[in-house]
Amino acid sequence: MRKALIGAVTVAAVLLAGCSTRSGDDPGTDPARRTSPAAEASPDFGTLKNVCGPGTARPSTVQGVTDDTIQVGVLSDIGFTKRSEFVDAAKVFTSWCNDVGGINGRDLVPVTRDAKLTEVRQRVLEACKADFALVGGGSALDSLGVQDRLKCLLPNFPSQSSQIGAIGSDLQALASGPTAGYFQYAGYYSWLLKEKYPDSAQKVGMIAGDSPVTKVMAAQFKEAVAGLGGRISYSDLYPAAGVSDWTPYAQSIKKSGVRGLVFLGDFASLAKLEQALTGIGYSPDWIDANSNAYGPAFPQLAGAALGKQHNYAELFATAPLESAADNPAVRQLTDLFEKYAPGRQVTYPALRAFSAWLLFATAARDCAEITRKCVYENAMKNTGFTAGGLQAPFDLTSKQPPTCHSIVEATAKGWQAADFKPDQGAYRCDAPAYKYKGDYGAPATLAGVGKSLSDLT
Repeated sequence: MRKALIGAVTVAAVLLAGCSTRSGDDPGTDPARRTSPAAEASPDFGTLKNVCGPGTARPSTVQGVTDDTIQVGVLSDIGFTKRSEFVDAAKVFTSWCNDVGGINGRDLVPVTRDAKLTEVRQRVLEACKADFALVGGGSALDSLGVQDRLKCLLPNFPSQSSQIGAIGSDLQALASGPTAGYFQYAGYYSWLLKEKYPDSAQKVGMIAGDSPVTKVMAAQFKEAVAGLGGRISYSDLYPAAGVSDWTPYAQSIKKSGVRGLVFLGDFASLAKLEQALTGIGYSPDWIDANSNAYGPAFPQLAGAALGKQHNYAELFATAPLESAADNPAVRQLTDLFEKYAPGRQVTYPALRAFSAWLLFATAARDCAEITRKCVYENAMKNTGFTAGGLQAPFDLTSKQPPTCHSIVEATAKGWQAADFKPDQGAYRCDAPAYKYKGDYGAPATLAGVGKSLSDLT
């Protein structure tokens, strides 16, 4: 049991994107900036018009729906991670939406379903008995509850999907990637290996936390890097309980001549590794810190090492938080946080959660009679969902991975957009599709639990 829990710590660190807090470099926390008109009582969000508003709701006998309210669950690991971004986003979105009229007159009532990392199934079973849907949340071990969710025909509009059994599962509407069966970083790694640092392609190293789930991720990365023309020439595992001295790992990386480093673990450990690398005078061409490190905490922990180490992260097709000055939707999001959750930080997971809420709300808005079937089918009709400008267009009708992505770079002054040659605003939209050849499992289906879409009402 102890080994399982220790392994779960590493899984959570790897799979839960974002950090627990953001500091003064977040445009949403600048006390000198006045709240913009976009944060006032308007039913619009970015380019989306009339997201929420009054109406005459028809009586309903659907679970979670009354004449006045719609109750939805928000899955979270807050009891384990202490990261409140999904809960914060739920509070901000529903407060704003309800202030302008709700969903056709019904208030949204979010209920936090705290899985505490390992209690996913228990929380999903609770949601199955009370909620209309799951919205704007996520858990690192989300596949633990997917079978039960499908059995009770509970739609899910998550901010993130982490495990193979959950990614691409039935009755799940993701506002943006990943796509089941495909390497979600193909555009990012093509840029790293073929354009930015072509000399690094045959000298890629990888360090991953020692847990069963992370080992599967490492196998996927190894295959995909090779499929994109690179080669993992060095790989190692680090104990999930932590490392007291990262110098031996740094020395192994140097001895192996690693030119690019994939790190699958928590950003606090990565910061210590980079300090050790700097201490022995070695700098790979690039380090993939992944979106888990995106936020002010990682630059603060890494400190002076960022003057020598070159860290990047892909944000998929999501607008960087630093783009608030140029992106009205990001600016409006930070304004709404300032209004409805003052002092709470806007994070990357919160931004993705807002996309999920917008997808759910617009789908529910367009139902003359609110049912799970109507809301889910409306969401899945979107062919170019942008969440009002928070992300590049995403086609929910397609089984192909999106081609757009954005890349950020960590510096001693914080994160900033990388020079990755974007061709559509903040995004570059020419990513190749790399489909896995190995068998890593498959997403859960309704058929697998003896159900079908015709059972959804």
